Amino acid sequence: MRITVLGSAAGGGFPQWNCNCRNCAGVRSGTVRAKPRTQSSIFIRPDEGEDGVLFNASPDILEQIRARPELQPARSIRDTAIAGVVLMDGQVDHATGLFMLRERGTPLPLWCTDPVAEDLSTGNPILRVLAHYCGVQRQAIPLDGTRFEIAGLSLQALPLSSKPAPYSPRREAPIPGDNIGLLIRDGRSTVFYAPGLGEITPPVFDAMAGADLVLVDGTFWTDDEMPRLGLSAKTARDIGHLPQSGPGGMIEWMGRLPARTRRLLIHINNTNPILDEDSAERATLARAGIEVCEDGLRINT
Repeated sequence: MRITVLGSAAGGGFPQWNCNCRNCAGVRSGTVRAKPRTQSSIFIRPDEGEDGVLFNASPDILEQIRARPELQPARSIRDTAIAGVVLMDGQVDHATGLFMLRERGTPLPLWCTDPVAEDLSTGNPILRVLAHYCGVQRQAIPLDGTRFEIAGLSLQALPLSSKPAPYSPRREAPIPGDNIGLLIRDGRSTVFYAPGLGEITPPVFDAMAGADLVLVDGTFWTDDEMPRLGLSAKTARDIGHLPQSGPGGMIEWMGRLPARTRRLLIHINNTNPILDEDSAERATLARAGIEVCEDGLRINT
């Protein structure tokens, strides 16, 4: 399959518009060697064909489409290579880009879980608003391990331990389906994708270990990253993200994967020191064989 990383940052992008942390101020001034990033989303096509699947629709989707010609094959007066959209959760940085796809001439094919559909019809009623434009052809993502097909790709969802969006009534009492990971197959290779991941349970680790490539939560370096900077009282785990460093962190878990597994981090917060390409934290990842996604990265599996 052919994967294009459209956006690799967490909510707010990098640099974040109102942030003057070391990373954001440094990338603006040129004193930190780092690449700007839009909010996380990927596009996957099978080896044959131009059409593929958009995983998450970030608020930056129009910029991402303009930057990646494979999403606009120009076969007709109005065209798109996006055969369907899959939402991993209902977060603002993963769902509000749906508004920007409203000019479709036919209902937008959309796959999401029932809890996400509920949140996007009530607390943040995107689906109801789109009904006044192109409309949505919504398909429910099964949570029992049943595979489903989109545009030549086979998908299988795993419920994850994380948090729903702040506007969800279940914010502090998540249920299965608020957040998912996906095993994505094309008959030749398998990818595990989970941009929001608060805990690696045995089924999640089994899915990661069986994949050729894992593309997972890279939001924070430490659990106390935001409180330490004075930006929030909540830790990484409080808001549903497993930090990379420390006991039980993402680096430790990735170190247990088979040697053949390619390991990448996505959904990277603007405060995370791994964005600085000269940082000790970035060097730690390199020694561990872990890559940091950037916008425009293309991967063939």
